[in-house]
Amino acid sequence: MSALAVAVLALQLVLSTPAAADPPSNSWAKLRMCESSGRYHINTGNGYYGAYQFDLPTWRSVGGAGRPDQASPLEQDYRALYLYRMRGWQPWECATKLGLKGDGDAKSKRKPSYAESAYMGGSGAAPPAPDPNVKPPWPGVVYAYGDCAPPLKTFQLRMNAFGYGFTGTGCYLDKTKQAVLDLQRANGIKDSGLLGPKTWTAAWEGKAPR
Repeated sequence: MSALAVAVLALQLVLSTPAAADPPSNSWAKLRMCESSGRYHINTGNGYYGAYQFDLPTWRSVGGAGRPDQASPLEQDYRALYLYRMRGWQPWECATKLGLKGDGDAKSKRKPSYAESAYMGGSGAAPPAPDPNVKPPWPGVVYAYGDCAPPLKTFQLRMNAFGYGFTGTGCYLDKTKQAVLDLQRANGIKDSGLLGPKTWTAAWEGKAPR
């Protein structure tokens, strides 16, 4: 293999994998889904911005310029990793809800490079809002407590038809578990708390929870 090919392969590995002690990309995906439904350009007017819901003082503490929601997904990923290395998961309430664990780089104070944050995988593209009244295909995954995924948002918004008042975080936490159990009990499904195909179908075609 030529020296050039070796160099290119090494660069690809750097861009596609986290530093040895950084959190895996799926942890960041769960965090973004819980904080902002994965929307990089969100500004709800509450003083928190972007996919990682930075406030301005925190954003600036890690070198961010302007407003987080106006920065590119790459920039927001980088600043989030920088913040993690400064303070661990502490700044994000969702990290506690999701049970995310710190590791060797948490609070290491080691400033990352953009190459090191490239693995975090944010595309910045918000998924289209589902019509909660139209039953979508079963996503093929059995969801359990702590999972975060776009189909969970679809389920949550559907359950609003029964008065649950979900905001659609896409993360399976206490309120979602209660809705799943209520739906299972109303439809004679084993109340496992797992969101499987029978419970998914019942949300659109079954009996309303009591």
